[in-house]
Amino acid sequence: MVDLGKTQEGRKKVIIIGAGVGGSAVAARLSQAGLDVTVVEKNDFSGGRCSLIHSDGHRFDRGPSLYLMPRVFEETFRDLGYKVEDWFQLKKCDPNYKVHFHDGEMIELSCDLAKMKDVVEKYEGPAGYDRFLSFVKESHGHYETAVNMVLRRNFETLKDMITPSNGLEAFRLHVLDKVYNRACRYFWTDRLRRAFTFQSMYMGMSPYDAPATYNLLQYTEIAEGIWYPIGGFNKVVQSLEKIAEKNGAKFIYSAPVKSINVESPTSSKTTGVTLESGETLEADLVVCNADLIYAYGNLLPKSPYSTTLDEKNLTSSSISFYWNMKQIVPGLDAHNIFLAEKYQDSFDDIFKRFQLPSDPSFYVNVPSRLDPSAAPEGKDTIVVLVPVGYMNPKVKQDYNEMVKVARRRIIQILSQRLNINNFEDLIGKERVSAPEDWKRDFNLHRGSILGLSHDILQVLWFRPSTRHQVHKNLYFVGASTQPGTGVPIVLCGAKLVGTQILNDLGVSVPSSWALPTKVIKSPLDVLHPRSILQNYFAIIIVLLAILFYFLFM
Repeated sequence: MVDLGKTQEGRKKVIIIGAGVGGSAVAARLSQAGLDVTVVEKNDFSGGRCSLIHSDGHRFDRGPSLYLMPRVFEETFRDLGYKVEDWFQLKKCDPNYKVHFHDGEMIELSCDLAKMKDVVEKYEGPAGYDRFLSFVKESHGHYETAVNMVLRRNFETLKDMITPSNGLEAFRLHVLDKVYNRACRYFWTDRLRRAFTFQSMYMGMSPYDAPATYNLLQYTEIAEGIWYPIGGFNKVVQSLEKIAEKNGAKFIYSAPVKSINVESPTSSKTTGVTLESGETLEADLVVCNADLIYAYGNLLPKSPYSTTLDEKNLTSSSISFYWNMKQIVPGLDAHNIFLAEKYQDSFDDIFKRFQLPSDPSFYVNVPSRLDPSAAPEGKDTIVVLVPVGYMNPKVKQDYNEMVKVARRRIIQILSQRLNINNFEDLIGKERVSAPEDWKRDFNLHRGSILGLSHDILQVLWFRPSTRHQVHKNLYFVGASTQPGTGVPIVLCGAKLVGTQILNDLGVSVPSSWALPTKVIKSPLDVLHPRSILQNYFAIIIVLLAILFYFLFM
């Protein structure tokens, strides 16, 4: 436990830098526990990458639009004393996606196993569906193991990670295999291999590099579905902010932080923050939800560790187009994936050459398909996300030219695959976010939209800690700290950080944060697992039967 002392009023004063998902969730949790919380945000809006853009009646999600792992969101709001439906309405996507291929074929991925049976058997025959179910089973194991092993644990020391049980779980998670290679075991056509591996881009990684563990993303889509908050993804952040304010937290906008104040570079104590305005805010502890690499390099005294972080592997950036459409565009659903013909090469362009792929894969989101309030009547709101390499000073990158090329290529592909010759004429107003914009607007290091990559040596204990190693009352939450990137993962991180802070303070963790136990209301609901001895006995019988056959038949 770290002794953080007491304020005169007996309440700990907390400054949280950033009103993103992580900062807002920590604010709600710590204020619920009775701490005096103030959130300072550089922009005049909440959410960071989960913010909204409004234009002439059109509403765009600036970043995330896929509400995955719904149980994590349910747990967050349950911990805070609410239900998700108390704050916003969810609408389920059906189908999950339309996936378009270069040869003109299109398939729909769905939660409906009967529909998936038709899709898989169309390309891989009846045996293909058996392999598909085996894939779902494996990815389900990855999902449950990862949630319990990774998302619910804070790896503060190396010995927290190196244990026999963790070694066994790592073997089950196939951490040394890759997403694409693992998919090849279960899908025998390139079409379905691509359809069940592009999801690694949710984490800003190539399926040829991402550990096979992350096929858990495909599992949550199939088993739990893809959802959308009516009013935009920012509804999640707005709700957390309102809960925090109900608990007494304060949010200050247009207040960029200049520095995190420490007594000295080697001191164990953080004293608060200084804003760009020159105002100093004192605190007993600071939680940083700003980009972690940016914080170490710009808000704290320079250190060897900040230099080390600067060279870590990063996730991709993106060129995102936000289009006010003049009419409803036929052929598109809420979520649409357009895959490149040169699939692997397109990822190599992003992650090895740090460029815009010559043949890009891209994602098209049409929120007005699910939420009519996202666009004026009779019109569509469209977001196109084109993954590109992050800003690399060792490589020549012309983002102005990339934007022009990407726009021209995307419109060409959409015109061809949707059979709309005048697609460009349907675009009204346009806004673009390129890597330089992501860096400027949200202080994202090198414009990487999802922070540090999830390479095998950048997860668990290897990933930056949620507490500073020197300044013991400085904590971190967000994409680049443990447990990792993505909205539901960051929400798990907020719980880990909140628990860590309260434990360090010696403050009781709210009882509502405990995982609920199963309530058995009837003897019919009692589990009766088959014993190991019964399984062994069955195996012995089978082996004896085989032996008898070869000896006497």
